[in-house]
Amino acid sequence: MSNQEQQHTIGHATDDAPGHSLSQGHAIAIIVGIVIGAGIFKAPSWVAGNVPSAGWLMAVWIAGGVVSLIGALCYAELATAYPNAGGDYHFLARAFGKRLALLYAWARFAVITTGSIALLAFVFGDYMNQLLPLGRLGPAFYAALSVLALSWLNLRGIRGTAVTQSWLTVVEVLGLVLVVAAGIWLAMGGAGVPAPAAAIAPAEASLQGIGMAMVFVLLTYGGWNEAAFISAELKERVSMVRVMVVSVLLITALYLLVNWAYWRGLGLQGMASSSAVGADLLKLAFGRTGEALVALAVAISALTSINATIIVGARTTYALGRDWPQLQSLGHWDSGRGTPTAALLLQGGFALVLVAIGQIFGTGFAAMVEYTAPVFWLFFLLTGIAIFVLRARDSATPRPFKVPLYPVLPLVFALTCAYMLWSSLSYVTSKTAGTFNAGWIGVGVLLSGAVVLLLLSVRGPLEKTAGSEMT
Repeated sequence: MSNQEQQHTIGHATDDAPGHSLSQGHAIAIIVGIVIGAGIFKAPSWVAGNVPSAGWLMAVWIAGGVVSLIGALCYAELATAYPNAGGDYHFLARAFGKRLALLYAWARFAVITTGSIALLAFVFGDYMNQLLPLGRLGPAFYAALSVLALSWLNLRGIRGTAVTQSWLTVVEVLGLVLVVAAGIWLAMGGAGVPAPAAAIAPAEASLQGIGMAMVFVLLTYGGWNEAAFISAELKERVSMVRVMVVSVLLITALYLLVNWAYWRGLGLQGMASSSAVGADLLKLAFGRTGEALVALAVAISALTSINATIIVGARTTYALGRDWPQLQSLGHWDSGRGTPTAALLLQGGFALVLVAIGQIFGTGFAAMVEYTAPVFWLFFLLTGIAIFVLRARDSATPRPFKVPLYPVLPLVFALTCAYMLWSSLSYVTSKTAGTFNAGWIGVGVLLSGAVVLLLLSVRGPLEKTAGSEMT
């Protein structure tokens, strides 16, 4: 199929291909919903503990927004040139081949996406159990219920799911607005003096401290790249640029306002010593009511992120089914509902298994998922490198948008990913999981993916399905 024919068929719904069903507003709601999760109610404490002043606090959050914007521009080039439900999987397959892309898809299914869904579900469950206690099994019950309900919603169709996501995102943003309002209220003298902060000396200005602060900041900004997985479903391909830029700018503005509110209400040392900075601020401003409000805000943020992750997560598995004949049952697309039905069912089922595992192992399960961060950053780095590879190898493909200042901005993005890969490797290799080094967990995920690749290769040769070129 020629590039011209390929571009003509992209996104036009057939029995098993995505159609143009998402507006820019829906796409922005999905991305904002993924990025703004429970992290913004916790990460600012860790950041504050690694910076020497309020000026540095705001500077690292601005830097995180700038780095995310650069990454968004890089992804916008890939997503507009190669709109595909597989997102990063598709970019990696084009640049490095489908075998490496399969390792990414496996890691995404086994840990990155389903693990995130399970962890977010437990965050939702923990806070819902505070609001409506159900005893010791309450968090797991609420977690499983959220996965079941939102997977069912996604199976019913993308239109209803997108509308639900839009409303959840609005409520989520209102929760952050409430935090900002609390900061303004305290700045106007609307509450008493905060309790004395724990005796924590201000961090000294150092490259290591600022670097660690940036690690936490970039983790809190993480998720904007998920826009690539809905690129084939946008009504206008070039609108992906606006979706990514607007999403990152909106998130950056909200993060700056929220951190200003934390600092204004608690002070830098108060932020650093807080184990629940959002709860402490709202309790200071509004008393016990504030604690309940922040619990509700975190629960809604987790629910919003779960729904958005379910939307984008199953699309990688769908794309995998399109490219590998042995997995073709996963490559079915219900054009009436606009959903990858089999992929959603598999993803939801495995997420529920992980919820059960999480109930058994408790916080150890959360640590196991966090220890796979190097795998995520490895493939993120390879996607950044794919921009250079595809520019050189596939220059004939039309690019409705090209990242400005090429190759400088893609190089900045790739170097940032390389730094995050190094930082995450340093972190996990300093930890232990049971009796072995935690660094082996990521290796195990990749090796299990290699086993899957071997089994598929033994069962039959790698082929392209009829639709692998066009969706």
